[in-house]
Amino acid sequence: MRFGIFYEHQLPRPWTEGLEQKLFQDALDQVELADKLGFDNVWEVEHHFLEEYSHSSAPEVFLAACSQRTKQIRLGHGIVLMPPGYNHPARVAERIATLDLVSNGRVEFGTGESSAWAELGGYGVPVASKRPAWREAVEQCANILAMDPYPGFKGEYFSMPARNLVPKPVQKPHPPLWVACSNRETIKLAARLGVGALTFAFVDPNEASQWVDDYYRIFKEECVPIGHAVNPNICMVSSFGIHQDPEVARQRFQEGFRFFQFALGWHYGFGEQVPGRTSIWDLFQKAQSAMAAGEQPAGIGGSLAAEGGISNPDGVRAHLKKFEACGVDQVAFIQQSGRNQHEHICEALSLFAGEVMGEFKAREPERVAKKKAELAPYVEAAFKRKEWLQPLADDAIPKVVALGRQVAETGAAPAGPQNQRAAGRAAWREALEKAEAKE
Repeated sequence: MRFGIFYEHQLPRPWTEGLEQKLFQDALDQVELADKLGFDNVWEVEHHFLEEYSHSSAPEVFLAACSQRTKQIRLGHGIVLMPPGYNHPARVAERIATLDLVSNGRVEFGTGESSAWAELGGYGVPVASKRPAWREAVEQCANILAMDPYPGFKGEYFSMPARNLVPKPVQKPHPPLWVACSNRETIKLAARLGVGALTFAFVDPNEASQWVDDYYRIFKEECVPIGHAVNPNICMVSSFGIHQDPEVARQRFQEGFRFFQFALGWHYGFGEQVPGRTSIWDLFQKAQSAMAAGEQPAGIGGSLAAEGGISNPDGVRAHLKKFEACGVDQVAFIQQSGRNQHEHICEALSLFAGEVMGEFKAREPERVAKKKAELAPYVEAAFKRKEWLQPLADDAIPKVVALGRQVAETGAAPAGPQNQRAAGRAAWREALEKAEAKE
């Protein structure tokens, strides 16, 4: 398997001056360390207005900073919110391509639609149409990244004329596509579309095995790629906290992981937030004290089985072997949650890399080669089923007439500074027309 680290940028109240700055700077240090230790991926979410749970509203900025402090680790959007009410598909394509360039081709392009009302309502994204809007935007964003020029599109949720994306990504035809999956049905959708499944659900190995079986069976039988390349992979998130003494691991990381689950449930399931005022951390503390020792409330992320990644090296190794046996391709660790301390996170990453990660990575090349050979005929069949957006012939590409020229040709006087430069533009145009006439 491959291993990643996963960031929401959680920040429980109370907030003091400089705390957010420290949060981001610590995270950058952690990513730099993970890169040196041999971790494969860093995943960064995009969320808006989800106080305490996630202060990661501009993942492209954080990942760009990561790109300049690392050499090998792949930079994963986990995920970009794709309904156009959040992000225009062409702007997403520009950001993805630029990040791919500054990172020398290390981008993983995760996508999603959101299911938190704080951000859906905040951006005016209709709940009823967010799934089809996501699908349309992802397909067209892949086309924008891959085609030269993009021929334009008129859809239900997104339309734009023919334009040519600059810059282009390093990875051709585009970086690997993923989609956020919180349930089995979305896993099946990911397989049908040929994209990787980022599973943000804490499932036991038996359930994980069924999800993996569903994914690869549907990929083989039904896949019609949404992009110009397929990415048959499953990544599952896991709790994380490792120490030679399992009790110390629990003391350091258990509360943080439980806050992650509580805050997730608060914003997505049962909460009632007063913007700028509600303290989720205080509510979490009250809920913890009201629960019997060792119990977790139903409906906000499961049971103690979800805490299998918080243990000593042997315990974490056993936890991961269960996912490896299921056919999971990558595990992404939730190590930055609640009030977990930066120093403890760095110690845990180092211990995991030193005592656990090596044996899994040693088996990875053989596994990947075998999987690639097995899926090759199914990938070929999948692309035969795809209906491609057709490119434009050169003589059919519509011209984009400069606005100043449009104004001049309609007889209207350019306004303001435009008027001062009109004579210069006319001279350049006249010279160009003379040169073209001679040709």
